[in-house]
Amino acid sequence: MAQQITLDIIGYASSPYKEKFAIPRQPGIVSAAKGHIELAGQANNIELVRGLEQFSHLWLMFIFHGTSAQGWKPLVRPPRLGGNKKLGVLATRSTFRPNPVGMSVVKLDGIRLDKQSVKLDISGLDLLDQTPIIDIKPYVPYSDALPDAVAGFAQEVPDKPLAVTFSARAKQDLARFQELSPELEQLICQVLAQDPRPAYKNGQADDKRYGMHLHQFNILWQMSGLTGAEVIAIENLAR
Repeated sequence: MAQQITLDIIGYASSPYKEKFAIPRQPGIVSAAKGHIELAGQANNIELVRGLEQFSHLWLMFIFHGTSAQGWKPLVRPPRLGGNKKLGVLATRSTFRPNPVGMSVVKLDGIRLDKQSVKLDISGLDLLDQTPIIDIKPYVPYSDALPDAVAGFAQEVPDKPLAVTFSARAKQDLARFQELSPELEQLICQVLAQDPRPAYKNGQADDKRYGMHLHQFNILWQMSGLTGAEVIAIENLAR
């Protein structure tokens, strides 16, 4: 049998995550993360999505375009195990896979035709901006949701989220950008609550200042003790 196949890209994701750092490790965790899928090429046809509006959620099949050039290894270090224990890559959801294919469940917020482009508005996404989409399928609860399934090391909900606070400067920045991005505060809180730092830093003192790129904003923040994160300032990179 042939050892290779060719897939067509049917669309691209528009996402608030402009870099890999700060993307949640699973979809649905950050409900304030909103974006859309713009269909492309022959798939940019409104007939392809006829009836899709009947479903509340979608499966997205996509390419890990941000990490695919780095190749893969048979063993990886899952963040849920502290980034120290190695497991087979196929026993994890690592982005470094033999084929850089991922899948996510996202909420479908609407379907629209924008200047001849078919766009699917989605939320709860965990995709890097401009992620290539290779397939879209409706999420079917009775068969796709299996409450009795066993999930090994990822059976339980992640540890208690970080408490997020804002400095006086950051609160002023939020007020200035309120009209431009009304849900920015909620997005920042949900992303930081998941602690986007490398897993090995969990539970350790950390005085480093971090930055993360959400939409057109650079969010400067640092840890506040072991269980909190403080936003220091918010910069508009689009000016």
